[in-house]
Amino acid sequence: MTTETRNGSPESNSDPTPHKRWSSTLPTWVGIGIFIYLSVFALGFAQLFLVPVVLAFLLSMVFSPIRRFFDRRGLSQGLSALIIITSLLTGLFAIAAALAVPVSGWINNAPQIEMRIEGRLNEITGPFSELFEAKEKLDSMASSDSPKVQQVETQDDNLSQKLAALVPTVMTQFLFTLVLLLFLLASGDMFYEKLVHIMPTLRDKKRAVRITHDIERKLSRYLFTITVINAGLGVAVAIAMWALGMPSPLVFGIIAFLFNFVPYLGALAGIIIAAMVAIVSYDWIGWAPIVAGTYFFLTTLEGQLITPYFVGRSLRLNTVVVFLTISFWAWLWSVVGMIVAVPLLVAVKTLSEHIDGLEPLGHFLSERHAERQPEASIGER
Repeated sequence: MTTETRNGSPESNSDPTPHKRWSSTLPTWVGIGIFIYLSVFALGFAQLFLVPVVLAFLLSMVFSPIRRFFDRRGLSQGLSALIIITSLLTGLFAIAAALAVPVSGWINNAPQIEMRIEGRLNEITGPFSELFEAKEKLDSMASSDSPKVQQVETQDDNLSQKLAALVPTVMTQFLFTLVLLLFLLASGDMFYEKLVHIMPTLRDKKRAVRITHDIERKLSRYLFTITVINAGLGVAVAIAMWALGMPSPLVFGIIAFLFNFVPYLGALAGIIIAAMVAIVSYDWIGWAPIVAGTYFFLTTLEGQLITPYFVGRSLRLNTVVVFLTISFWAWLWSVVGMIVAVPLLVAVKTLSEHIDGLEPLGHFLSERHAERQPEASIGER
C-alpha cells in the first residue's frame, strides 16, 4: 500500500531496506562476538604455554638488532645468541642477588612489620578510636542476643609455602622462555625468510618484510629507550632514598627500575612500598608522606617529561587504552600480562599503520592528535 506525497509521487509506507541490512549484518557481529569470547578463553586456558612463547618472541625482536650487529662483525648466529642469553642471565642474577637478602628479611619479619604498621596507623586513627570501640560494643551486644553458632576458623597457608609452591612453575616457564629465545636468536632471520617465501606476489613479500622490520624496529627502540629511562629512574630513586635515610636504598632503586615497566600501576605499587617501609623505619610518622611524595615526584617527572621527550610521537599511545590493556592482561596473565601489555599494544599499532583496513584502529590507539604529526623515530625530537 502506497501514499501520495506532496509532489504527487507515490511513497511506500515502510522501507524494508534497514531491516534487511540489520538482518544481514547480525550474524557477522554474532560471529565476531563468539570469536572474541573463544579467543579470550583460549588465551586464559593456555596461559602456561603462551606466556613464555610471547615473552620469547618479544625478546627476540628486542635483541635481533644486537644479534645482527654481531653478525656484521663475523660472529656466528649461535655464538651471538649465546652471548646475548649469557648477558641477560648475568643481569637477572645480579638483580636477584641484590634483592634476595632484603626481601627475604622483609618476608621473615612480615608479622612484626605488620604489627608495627598497625601500631603507627593507630596513632593516626587515635581520635576515632572511641567510635570504633562503640561500634565493637554494639556488634558484641548484637552477637550475644543471636543464637550461638559454632564457628570454624580457617588459616591461610604460610606465605613462604605459597611461594615455594610457585617456584617449580615459574622456573619451568623461565627456562622454557630462555631456551626458545636461544633458538629464535640462533635461527637468525629464518622466520622472515619463511614469511617472504609464502607470500604470493612480490608486492606482498615486500610489504611483509616492511611490516615485520618496522614492528621489530619500533619494539626494540621502544623497549631499549624505556629500559634506559627506567635505569635512570632507579638511580634517582636510590639516591633520593639514601639522602632521606631509608634502609636499603639500592633495593628501592631496583624496585623503581623493575616496576616502572608497568605504566601507572608499577609507580603506584612503588609508592605504597616506600610509604610502608618509611612507616616502620622512622619514629616520626610524617616521614612516610615525605618519602612517598619524593617517589611520586620522581616517577611523575619521568612519566610526564622525560619519557614523552625521548619517545617519538608516533609511539605515544592513548592513555585510557593503555590502562585498560594493562588491566585486561593483568586479569588474564597476572604480572607477566602487565609487562607484555604495552609491547603488544605497540606491535598492534605498528601493524595497523601498514594495513589500510586497520587505519582507524591505529588512530584510536594513538594519543590525541598523534595521527596529524609526521612519523618520527625514538630520540628524533
